[in-house]
Amino acid sequence: MKRREFLKVGAAGMAASALAAPAIAQSMPEVRWRLTASWPKSLDTLYGACETFAKHVGEATDNKFQIQVFAAGEIVPALQVLDAVQNGTVELGHTATYYYIGKDPTWALFCAIPFGLNTRQQNAWFYDGDGMKLMNEFAKKSNVYCLVAGNTGAQMGGWFRKEIKTVEDLTGLKFRIGGWAGKTLQKLGVVPQQIAGGDIYPALEKGTIDAAEWVGPYDDEKLGFYKVAPYYYYPGWWEGGTANHLMINQAKWNELPKTYQAVVAAAAGLANVEETARYDARNPAALKRLIAAGTQLRPFPQPVMEACLKASNEVNAETSAANADYKKVLDSMQAFRNDEYLWWQVAEYTFDGFMIRTRTRA
Repeated sequence: MKRREFLKVGAAGMAASALAAPAIAQSMPEVRWRLTASWPKSLDTLYGACETFAKHVGEATDNKFQIQVFAAGEIVPALQVLDAVQNGTVELGHTATYYYIGKDPTWALFCAIPFGLNTRQQNAWFYDGDGMKLMNEFAKKSNVYCLVAGNTGAQMGGWFRKEIKTVEDLTGLKFRIGGWAGKTLQKLGVVPQQIAGGDIYPALEKGTIDAAEWVGPYDDEKLGFYKVAPYYYYPGWWEGGTANHLMINQAKWNELPKTYQAVVAAAAGLANVEETARYDARNPAALKRLIAAGTQLRPFPQPVMEACLKASNEVNAETSAANADYKKVLDSMQAFRNDEYLWWQVAEYTFDGFMIRTRTRA
């Protein structure tokens, strides 16, 4: 290359760099957001997902985009995250959407419903099916944008002061149970109570409630339920996989540069995977400790499971007849679930079943 041409190219390159620098700076503005969670800090799985999310947003933007995390009750109560986000009190929150069935039962379908999707099926529906599309079409009515950002895995059936041997034993039972499952159990005589995680233990201890469910061994041990209720039932048929979501104020989301939107989505995905991994890694040891401490593990009797399935089907039919949004999302989810189980029956379930039976020999 001739010297004159080289100088021209060099000058052009410097000019381009000078133009690019302000553009890059403009695309990385200083942003400060607040995140309110539905969880106390003591639950390092659920609250930890918020910390993971915020940490990675900051690191990926050289701390130009900082998110301060607040535990339940520090800004708003645990069950008021949606209200705080949609009215702009905070920019975003981390919550379980089935807390908001009082506004519309359709919210439950994106979190967990009785006899719904398991964790991997939920992720498949959200990421590669119609799940997130349907969710954000629905959430737009509430001025929020949602991203899946955690999953507990299949949950336990809860802690009971007395054994559940028959369907009749459910009659009159005051049961702390979150979300849409309470509607199903009401059909069987249960009196459901929705209580935030940090308030469950005193209610169980005082006898205000007869039973309570939260998540599973690791969290339940932290919350101390085994000290006041001896019987620990499984499975949590109402939460075969429980998705937690980020709810973001729609206007605030729209204001973000595309680069920041991509960072937020990636950090939410990391939090989603990490939360499930933490539960999967920590639940086995916690269950062993609970049993060693005297916890009595019990399966729900088959007649109880069958009665609950029948009641759940009735609730879904009744709600679908009255709520077009609910029907649209439920139809998508159930069709997806039924196809998924064709595959699980062939591969996933048969492999896991064999490994469970032979785990002491493998």
